[in-house]
Amino acid sequence: MTDTNFTLTRRHALKGLGGVSALALIPGCSDMLGNSAPALAPDAMLEKIGYDMLEHEPGRATGLGVDTGDYAAWRGTFGTPGAEGREKYKATLTRLRDEARDYPKDSLTPDQQVGFDVVESAFDKAVEGMNLPYGEVAVGSWRNAPYSVIQNVGSYIDMPRFFGSTQPVRSEEDVGFYLSRLGEVQGILDAETETMKATRAHGVIPPDFLLDKTIAQMESNIADAANNGGAYTAPLAASDVGAANEATDQAAQLVNDGLLPALQRQLEELKSQRAEAKSDAGMWAQPDGDEWYAWSTSASTTTSLSPDEIHQQGLDELDELHGRMDPILQEIGYTSGTVGERMQALGDDPRYKFAAGDPGRQEIFDFIDERIEWIKAQMPRAFNELVDPNMEVVRIPINEEAGAPGAYGGAGSKDGKIPGRFWINLRDTELHRKYDLADLTYHESIPGHVWEGEYSNRLPLIRSILAFGAFSEGWALYGEQLADELGAYDDFKVGKLGYLQSLAFRACRLVVDTGLHSKRWTREQANQFFIERNGSKAEEVAGEVDRYCSWPGQACSYKIGHSEIVRQRARAEAELGDAYDFKAFNTAVILGGNAPLDVVDKTVSRYIAGAVA
Repeated sequence: MTDTNFTLTRRHALKGLGGVSALALIPGCSDMLGNSAPALAPDAMLEKIGYDMLEHEPGRATGLGVDTGDYAAWRGTFGTPGAEGREKYKATLTRLRDEARDYPKDSLTPDQQVGFDVVESAFDKAVEGMNLPYGEVAVGSWRNAPYSVIQNVGSYIDMPRFFGSTQPVRSEEDVGFYLSRLGEVQGILDAETETMKATRAHGVIPPDFLLDKTIAQMESNIADAANNGGAYTAPLAASDVGAANEATDQAAQLVNDGLLPALQRQLEELKSQRAEAKSDAGMWAQPDGDEWYAWSTSASTTTSLSPDEIHQQGLDELDELHGRMDPILQEIGYTSGTVGERMQALGDDPRYKFAAGDPGRQEIFDFIDERIEWIKAQMPRAFNELVDPNMEVVRIPINEEAGAPGAYGGAGSKDGKIPGRFWINLRDTELHRKYDLADLTYHESIPGHVWEGEYSNRLPLIRSILAFGAFSEGWALYGEQLADELGAYDDFKVGKLGYLQSLAFRACRLVVDTGLHSKRWTREQANQFFIERNGSKAEEVAGEVDRYCSWPGQACSYKIGHSEIVRQRARAEAELGDAYDFKAFNTAVILGGNAPLDVVDKTVSRYIAGAVA
């Protein structure tokens, strides 16, 4: 069989699946789908909900490592793209939400109850977002966006990363799946372009400064793909599977004949938008923008807080944190000026800078490795149940750095084959300082995102899929707090300033995000608030503010979540008194899993009740 025939056969097989649920393919499970069948047991029902959801996001199933066995065919498709796929997904989510809401709950265990609560909350909020006239909705995730393609949203960014770090190339069968998915990218890109045009017809056009970034990145990606397939063919060429090397030319042809022209069509649409774009940064300037922002903040925070309430909370918490920073600054000799001015001066201190260029990049990697080893050794002091994350520290791809944050991280797949990753932005070593990089490391890796994700991966499938930024980002900030409480800065006072500035930075986010989208702040006002009030680095802030413009509301999740976890800990301490246990509380919250904040409240209530009993 030639490579071409192999690929065509595989793709025809995938197309033959049509819209059939993979559950129908499992021996003995066909009765799950009939209306007259008896209700499934709770765990089986939650498992079914997870797979029904993943049928619409098979790429996500690959990232989780659950597209195996009867679900292996999912590895060769991304599902139905565009408006048609969105409507099908919305219909499934509506059905699953209603099934979760109506499921008999009298005999559920607490963990099962949480599972159904989480499903109902996540799917209800996603359906609400899908009913809005425009925007990309992340189901049980964090990247909600009003624009389908922008500097940090779109398949032109996601697909090269997916093929490079998620799509497996471990066997000849994997090669067929790889080519099948690669052949679908053209259709996905064209569906996005149609959405962009429809959104523009609705009057929604991104700010000009975001479009300038996006056009530059798109041109860079096109140039890369034009080089014999670039990032799309590199994983095949690098594989030690013989069939992968043989398929490289075929993949390059798929890129050249279909994917590249589709990218060019997106670029043309971006340039058309740029000709009409204005500089207004916030959602207030877009049609139905206030409604969209109200939804996105509620989705991000899992609360009903209004933009005004979030804004004021940010101002109050910023003042409190600066009050804690002031005496440390005084102690190390920074005595005059506001806290923000003194932190700016600290940022200019050459003692805390990394070298420029590649030598500094290596310093940064070495620094991160040393901090990870230290914090790993402290975890038995903070948790009763431990995990051992499979993780790696990697640089954000160079062609993404301009539109990317300073770092991000997360757990790997449920099967452990894809490691958790701490992605670090190294476009310029000026982005980082020796007094704040330790704190960033704890946030993105351990006890933050990678650590928390490892616990979520142990939960039933649907709990591993559904994530809420208010919990995951709130936990990552709480992870920073744990590192401080475990002694990370006992011998490094300036590092404590980095930690407190990190919390203050998240308080600033509450102010700036609501300022941009609700109070009509300009981009420059937002930048200056960070720099002047918090002493943040201009290089870091520029990308941050632009990110808030393309992900409205997402930046509000961090400090809202952290403040709630801290409030819950104070509640547990007050109610339990001497029965309160630091390790037991941390373990209860992380084992409770990623959930909306009202569900976290129930988790802590169960911990308190158990400690008293």
